[in-house]
Amino acid sequence: MIFAAGRGERMRPLTDHCPKPLLEAGGKPLIVWQIEALARAGIGDIVINHAWLGDRIEAALGDGSRYGVRLRYSAETTALETAGGIAQALPLLVADPANEAGDIFLAVSGDIHTDYDYRRLLPRAAAMAGSAEPCMHLVMVPNPAFHPAGDFALGDDGRLSLDGGERLTFGNIGLYDTRLFSAIARGEKVAMTPYYRGAITAGHATGERHDGHWENVGTPAQLAALDRSLRARPA
Repeated sequence: MIFAAGRGERMRPLTDHCPKPLLEAGGKPLIVWQIEALARAGIGDIVINHAWLGDRIEAALGDGSRYGVRLRYSAETTALETAGGIAQALPLLVADPANEAGDIFLAVSGDIHTDYDYRRLLPRAAAMAGSAEPCMHLVMVPNPAFHPAGDFALGDDGRLSLDGGERLTFGNIGLYDTRLFSAIARGEKVAMTPYYRGAITAGHATGERHDGHWENVGTPAQLAALDRSLRARPA
């Protein structure tokens, strides 16, 4: 699942008439960088949620065939926040509604740019599929300048904790069990933070550190800097 429902307030005025995930850097929309990276990892079924100017996202990306994937869309009248957006999209994310063990899916933000290789998550997803309790696995990154305090601590054992140890920033890349969101009513606006904290407190959240390129593209200045960097790369 790619999250693409945000209004992109800090990107205004660029997002007044263009959904943030369609803003371009290096000659292609931010969300296309994500779609192509997922396709390279062999992930062929992708759900995109949208709210603000969502029809433009669907018109621009189509069914995904040009990228070698199948795109489906979860439309939200108003943005439902992360957990609410996942709950709204569950019918598209659950492979077998009769499977009470839950399904594991990867979720990423449509406005990040990273060199993280999503193939690294495939063995972890397979291991999580047999878990008796719903769990999550988060990709953490060194704290960027705009978020110096970080989010969670990552232990040597791969477990996430709320306190203690070096705090890192959640990189908006995660594996989740669909059972985590089954109690949320469709159309309900629900934030994700309580689910992160609940899973971590219960010992059901693991993580890994990514020290490569990662950027949360939040402002016009960041977008322009990323565009310059990508265009300066050798062909």
